[in-house]
Amino acid sequence: MAYSRGSSSNIIVGAAALFTHDGPIGYTSAGTITDAQANTDLPAMTASTTSYKETLSNDNDYTNIGYTSNGLELAFQPDFGDVAVDQLLDVARLFKQGMTVNLNTSFAEATLENLLVAIASNEEIATGSNLSTLRMSAGDIGDVPLERGIVAVGPGSGSASINKERIYVAYRALSIENVTVSAKRDEASMFEVSFRLLPNDNASYGKIVDRTLAAPSA
Repeated sequence: MAYSRGSSSNIIVGAAALFTHDGPIGYTSAGTITDAQANTDLPAMTASTTSYKETLSNDNDYTNIGYTSNGLELAFQPDFGDVAVDQLLDVARLFKQGMTVNLNTSFAEATLENLLVAIASNEEIATGSNLSTLRMSAGDIGDVPLERGIVAVGPGSGSASINKERIYVAYRALSIENVTVSAKRDEASMFEVSFRLLPNDNASYGKIVDRTLAAPSA
């Protein structure tokens, strides 16, 4: 194969649409997003011309977070131990002893529903004739943060003539960082959220899928 400097079609630019699932997302042993078995909460893909954003929007189990700021950041942080030996005066071997995966974003729509997701609360929003109320509870002994599933759909790599999307799936996501609610004169209220991802019983945090959309028929 002849040398190539690179391909600009593999450069991805653009934010993703973020959806949450109330509770962890189920998974299948095959792990493909197109699985439609009963033990998965991921909706099956419909027509090859339909974006997965539309599929999730039509699924009552998923909620669209709406506008976000600063995009989506998925951070993998492995932790390695080392074995130092006398004869080398350095490390002879590294071994993996830990792993942390985080998903970071900012919710630009400061709704009570989004705040509920940001603080991983089990509280419910009470609604009345003209009121919506989120109780700021101290919790109780033994409380744990609420696990949610997250699916984000953004642009994928490909030439202008090929429509691709990249789908990010997190099976178990917990918001455990500080969340600040503000009302400022010169700044929009946003919720900066850091989700800690946990692996499922198959030792999988989730998956990233590149999908090519077919051109709609004329």
